[in-house]
Amino acid sequence: MLEKSFGVAFFLKTPVKKENLRAVYLRVTVDGIPKEISTKRKWDVTRWSQKAERANGSKEDAKSLNYFLDSLFNRVLNYRTELINSDQTITSQKIIDFVKGKNVSKVKVLEEFQLHNDEMLALVKKGEYAYGTFERYTTARSHVAEFIKYKYGREDLEFRELNYEFVKDYELYLKTVRNCSNNTALKYIANFKTIVLRAIAKDIIPKDPFKMFKSKKTKCNKKPLSSEELQRLENKVFSSERLSVIRDIFVFQCYTGLAYIDAYQLKPSDIKNGIDGSLWIMSNRQKSKSKTDIPLLPQAIEIMERYKSHPLCIERGSVLPVKSNQKMNEYLKEIAAICDLSGELNTHKARRTFGSTVTLKNGVPIHVVKEMMGHYSVKQTEEYAITEQESISVEMQQLKEKLSKKNEYDMDDKLGFLEDHCFDDNETNNKPDVLPDANLKLIAQALDSIKKILANS
Repeated sequence: MLEKSFGVAFFLKTPVKKENLRAVYLRVTVDGIPKEISTKRKWDVTRWSQKAERANGSKEDAKSLNYFLDSLFNRVLNYRTELINSDQTITSQKIIDFVKGKNVSKVKVLEEFQLHNDEMLALVKKGEYAYGTFERYTTARSHVAEFIKYKYGREDLEFRELNYEFVKDYELYLKTVRNCSNNTALKYIANFKTIVLRAIAKDIIPKDPFKMFKSKKTKCNKKPLSSEELQRLENKVFSSERLSVIRDIFVFQCYTGLAYIDAYQLKPSDIKNGIDGSLWIMSNRQKSKSKTDIPLLPQAIEIMERYKSHPLCIERGSVLPVKSNQKMNEYLKEIAAICDLSGELNTHKARRTFGSTVTLKNGVPIHVVKEMMGHYSVKQTEEYAITEQESISVEMQQLKEKLSKKNEYDMDDKLGFLEDHCFDDNETNNKPDVLPDANLKLIAQALDSIKKILANS
């Protein structure tokens, strides 16, 4: 916001005891209101020009003082420009505070990060965040703390010390020292960026150090189980009850599309009669809070019935005796090795198997799969619909059949042409009619076409 009047002046303040060496002061006047501050410099009054508001002479000490006063003058003007650009009110006190450094935030990065995490934990208790989300931010803060100590040898940094170099060096630290994969490193950086954007919103820092930072996730080929692998897993008889239970829970996820946490929290009250009279899962996803209505397939119902009297299910009031995600994934590795399954087997692979092998591959429309999986958009569902060799083979086989039928139709047309033009309907005379040259030419073309069709068959 523009002021009516603005002035900046330097002068030597007259001390109580008159002496030649006097303090150099800065005076800022905005709309007739003056404020002044000492520059912490002293100068001989006999070598001072009040008209120029600078030191006289060409000696080094005079040049040094004048350079300092010029720099201070430019800083004041630049700050005034920033206030105008951000549509803030300009006052003499605000400019003097700027010179004193009072308006420069000294908020520290890890302190603000911890404040954010404390607020998130309070909201976890209110059900607005999952506890796992809080844990990820706790881990992200510890990584930033370790990086600050590793690079700067300090316990914390002020936000104003952050810049593009900090962000790039932090990315390198995560990928090298912490040995994180590209995608994992970017997740931790995204968590940290949330704190930086929060600081910008609170006017702690004026600029975003991430502005020039570019990143790209590595596309992962997360394949679901194939139909053959899923059948092999279902039919496998384990000597250990522990592995049998984990396998059953995993298969249940494959036929319902439930994520780990949703399977863990599934209660008998979530199983209801649907519009068609059959059993459905009707609940909300823990991650996105989106509503999911899933008709239960016979395989899922059978597993559900198998564990309704399980001690852990009775104790917890749950449908399945799901263990911790860590234990589930640990046991699934054993199961993958025993069943000779390709790739890593984890709880999320079951959800992918439902989205691809169980539903889309069997002709369930993608918009229906989207609703059952609780996705907000079809684009999310498409990430689960990874095309397998088997799917490609089915599509190409259908294309071959279409091309084959087309060739048959073309051949029938050519043979019909020959019958119409080369032979008469007289049973006693099967000799070709004498044809004109034009018809002979057409017959030759038809024969050439038939040769090509036969060659490509």
